[in-house]
Amino acid sequence: MVRKVIKISLSVIFLIILLAVIYVAYVLIFTDRVGDQKLEVRNPVEPMAQVQQNYDIISWNIGFGAYTADYDFFMDGGTQSRAVSEEALDANMEDISRTLAGNNADFYMIEEVDTDSTRSYHVDERPYLHNALKDYTYSFAQNYNSAYLMYPLSKPIGASESGIMTFSKYQMTSSLRVEVPIDPGITKVLDLDRCYTVSRLPLEGTDKNLVLYTLHFSAYSADGSIATKQMKIMLRSMQKVYEKGNYCIAGGDFNKDLLGDSSKYFGVDIGDYTWAQPIEMSLFDGTGLRLVAPDPDKPSVRSPDSAFHDGQLVLTVDGFIASENVDVESCKVLYNGFAYSDHNPVKMSFVLD
Repeated sequence: MVRKVIKISLSVIFLIILLAVIYVAYVLIFTDRVGDQKLEVRNPVEPMAQVQQNYDIISWNIGFGAYTADYDFFMDGGTQSRAVSEEALDANMEDISRTLAGNNADFYMIEEVDTDSTRSYHVDERPYLHNALKDYTYSFAQNYNSAYLMYPLSKPIGASESGIMTFSKYQMTSSLRVEVPIDPGITKVLDLDRCYTVSRLPLEGTDKNLVLYTLHFSAYSADGSIATKQMKIMLRSMQKVYEKGNYCIAGGDFNKDLLGDSSKYFGVDIGDYTWAQPIEMSLFDGTGLRLVAPDPDKPSVRSPDSAFHDGQLVLTVDGFIASENVDVESCKVLYNGFAYSDHNPVKMSFVLD
């Protein structure tokens, strides 16, 4: 009898291990990357951007529409893995859309827009944004497509298909998805693809372009170095485009501390969060490009380890990069108390010299 119990127990353990091995193999081996892609430019518009004009550009990681101020997330120490409900997601996406439209910026870079994810009840979030910005042309690129993750066991986060969008009031002649490397380690299961996009806007009366780079680099990696590698690739591209006389602006969620040490400004220890390490300023040396971080009076992101509260980890990971021929007049966080996302929008005002 004892031998029979032991045999059954060993068989069960073996089966669990086998299933785990098969699942990990499925995640690590059998998920294809998207690769570089030519993107469709939708809802074309007639006006062209111009030099010597004032423009505003806003970047916002909308947190797949789930992160109201009382939301927490299991991968940051919280408990939740999905939006509270589909109804709550709908209400929050409406608030996000109204906020964007109310700012009336010339350009928008929007990150973490889900299209078919378990965590957001398979709601395609793109129509909310397009409907709010009807007079803008835009492109969309899938940033990542995570295989079905079985954690947390009580309510798995499941599969995540999410992307980045670029909106413009002015003509956009092309938009490309450019694939970047991802962490080769076990954290690959959380980060199966990453990219940035390159959108070209012709400038009226010239043979030059304003080239917009929208990005959302890796967060949950082994040591944070992969986001630096991703940025190096994008910077090389930007430098080549700038050296041809074009104007370059990149914006999005860098998953790096853009202030160098946000704790000096916000009084909260950053600790060893891989997505909160200082950006390497030496990357910009000799490129003709510069980091444009928002004024350090307000943070752009919180750690969703719990509902938002005083003393929570906050810092600035959202901002811009601009070529030297872009005259930056201001850059600031549009602070809203993390009402609709774990990120606040950031806005840069500029002139093309």
